[in-house]
Amino acid sequence: MGRLEEILEEYLTASPARKRDCFNLAVKALKAELAAERFEEAASGLARMVAVDLDYPSARTLIGLRERLQGRVDTTGPSARLAILGGFTTTQLASLIELFLFAAGAKVEILESEYGIFRQDILDPNSPLYRFHPNLVYIAVGRHDLRTLPSLGEDAQGAREWMDTEFSQWAGLWEVLQDRLGCQIIQNNFDPPPWRVLGNYETTHPSSPSRLIQDLNRKLADEAPAHVLVHDVGELAAAAGRWAWGDTRYYFEAKLPCAPELLVDYAHSVASLVLSQLGLGKKCLVTDLDNTLWGGVIGDDGLGGIRLGHGSGEGEAYVEFQRHLKGLQSRGVILAVCSKNSEELAREPFEKHPEMALRLEDISCFVANWEDKAANLRAIARTLDIGLNSLVFVDDNPMERALVRRLAPEVAVPEIPEDPAGFIRALEKHRYFQVTSLAGEDFRRTDFYRANAERREAESAAGSLDEFLGSLRMTAKVAPIDSTNLERCVQLIQRSNQFNLTTRRRASGEVLALVEDSRWVTVAVSLADRFGDHGLISVVLARLEGEVFRIDTWLMSCRVLKRGVERFLLNHLVSEAGKRGAEKLIGEYIPTAKNGLVRDHYSDLGFTRIGEEQDGSSRWELDITGGWTPLPTHIEEMQANG
Repeated sequence: MGRLEEILEEYLTASPARKRDCFNLAVKALKAELAAERFEEAASGLARMVAVDLDYPSARTLIGLRERLQGRVDTTGPSARLAILGGFTTTQLASLIELFLFAAGAKVEILESEYGIFRQDILDPNSPLYRFHPNLVYIAVGRHDLRTLPSLGEDAQGAREWMDTEFSQWAGLWEVLQDRLGCQIIQNNFDPPPWRVLGNYETTHPSSPSRLIQDLNRKLADEAPAHVLVHDVGELAAAAGRWAWGDTRYYFEAKLPCAPELLVDYAHSVASLVLSQLGLGKKCLVTDLDNTLWGGVIGDDGLGGIRLGHGSGEGEAYVEFQRHLKGLQSRGVILAVCSKNSEELAREPFEKHPEMALRLEDISCFVANWEDKAANLRAIARTLDIGLNSLVFVDDNPMERALVRRLAPEVAVPEIPEDPAGFIRALEKHRYFQVTSLAGEDFRRTDFYRANAERREAESAAGSLDEFLGSLRMTAKVAPIDSTNLERCVQLIQRSNQFNLTTRRRASGEVLALVEDSRWVTVAVSLADRFGDHGLISVVLARLEGEVFRIDTWLMSCRVLKRGVERFLLNHLVSEAGKRGAEKLIGEYIPTAKNGLVRDHYSDLGFTRIGEEQDGSSRWELDITGGWTPLPTHIEEMQANG
């Protein structure tokens, strides 16, 4: 382990009493890397130091180091253009958001508007906002940007009229942005004031300040369109403490939305939403077992000796942590086990312990052996067909955490306390699994991965690939993108990396704009077979340009690789292109660090290369005027409403 690595690990694991000294030592080491022009090493080290629990002065120090790296390192992650439109002073918040995005590997260009003119920027078609042409717009506002609240004498009808008018004004701004930019919007909701004019009656009276703002927040959550993501500032304020968050000294003196110390968490919350939109959220939580899901060591203490469930506070804390993980699993986070244990003993609590909240059916990949955990994490990622950077690893053992950070640095490894009662908070503060939308497939993801294991067994038993594919009895439904499948399509666009020909990320607002444009063709494909339903697995976005049918986006879930979906889908695209009078299809391949899998996609489908750039990008053409013959597949097309 190098000296810089040792210093960073010491900082990451330092006790609160030593944190400041270790931070200063780590900053000194990073400055030495900068002085020696080892910019990649400095950038990697800086990214590891960026954490949500930074104090504000430390965060400002890291921002300074980030500025020294500007233009010296090339970020290879997904790119975006983010406009921050503030009703309050956003300078400090914007620089912190940029720091968190940098640490996550995103390449985001930011435009920050002037203080307090967000409405003018949105309504003026000649404002810098539209020259910047962002694909993400963050409307950073607070309760001071609301119209004057009605008097306490207003009845419920007057309160509703105020709320409806207030909502319509924000909705009007969203509509202008959608019409002019087709972008994804992130809009703050509003933090109620910490004081309560009516005391305990504040939440009951319809026109009290707290009740009005809470009702407005519910209306925002319920009625905001798909291209508007509501950022829950009200919950941030509640978690921090409303008096601490709403300390008006900072607003009156500097027009800050909250106390400076709380800006770090504020910025991290916004950044986590941006990262989720860019497909950089985590997908899988991998957990250790002994002293992580239960107290004690199953191999030494036996089933009756581990501490789990009622009878002790520690045992109840482990059950609560398991319930939290089960909640994550139920909404689409993949759960996996990575334990140094014999597999038989490791499985026993899941099968036999009456107070286990998690069961084997909740686990998509179960690895228990005596290999090092970094190697096992790589095996888990391969089994699940996801990247290492999609994993979060939870382990009570600091040595194992350090080993994984060293040997598998792509994996996120949070520090967790010795007391299991603190596990949930230690995990949640990182916002690894930020949710910006939920689709039906999210609630069935464990079923998808379990069915894939059954398919692998059937594949190994088949005499040939063709025999195996025929035995699957696959059926597909092809439909345009609409309100029923928009969220899942956007998820695939944002998250798919390996089978993704161009890796162009588009948010809900952008996809909606394409759906409403008659020149664009949108295709969503769902697949099922005798083992189960894969759900929506492929998206194509194409544009008709005269006699050319130009494929802008072609992506597919890696769950259905080598099933013939690409051949089936090409048959459909050729048919659609022919109906619209096109004579040829044009496709594009833009290489990334992760999509080498589809380098020969168009060649394999019979396209001819017509151009290649120095960066490896290539363009491909398929002539469909000479009686093109559909490619053979084992997939039967079903009616989309069938």
